[in-house]
This record gives sequence, C-alpha cells and structure tokens, in this order.
Amino acid sequence: MGSYSIGEAINLLLEQSKWKPKVIEVRMRDEWEQIAGKTISRYTRNIYMKDRVLTIYTDVAPLKQELLVGKQQLINNINEYFKEKVVEEIVVK
Repeated sequence: MGSYSIGEAINLLLEQSKWKPKVIEVRMRDEWEQIAGKTISRYTRNIYMKDRVLTIYTDVAPLKQELLVGKQQLINNINEYFKEKVVEEIVVK
C-alpha cells in the first residue's frame, strides 16, 4: 500500500463512499456566487443537483430565459470551476 497525502486520501474516500456528488452540491450552493456571478446568484432561490443534472430555481422570467439560452456556457463554467465534469445538464424552474 502506498502513502497518500491527506487531500488524496480524502478524495479517495469520497470516490469510494459515493459521498462526492453530495459534497459537490454543498460546495456549489456555498460558492454559487463565485461560480455563476452576482446577478444570477442574487435572483436564484435554490439549486439542487442529482445525477449530474443541476436544477436551478428562480422566479425571475428574464433570468430563466437567460439561463436557458446560456445553459451550455454555465455548464462549461461549472465544470471548469470544479476541474472535472460534475454537471451534464441544467434544468431551470
């Protein structure tokens, strides 16, 4: 058995325990303003992620439209932020 750094050991634990999607969802909620920007963050009520599908809740119709049009760019930004493919699809409600 090789030796691991603490970070590597934690990542290995997350991968093997299947906790990683929940950890990513919690991080995304906490860091949503840095990921999506101030405007989107201010007008989104909640975000929820399951099976690499991110659901964004907002009551602002123009923002819904903007998110739908810029969906692929937001997916790219999120995946770049996490340095791995964590989101494959976005649903706006």
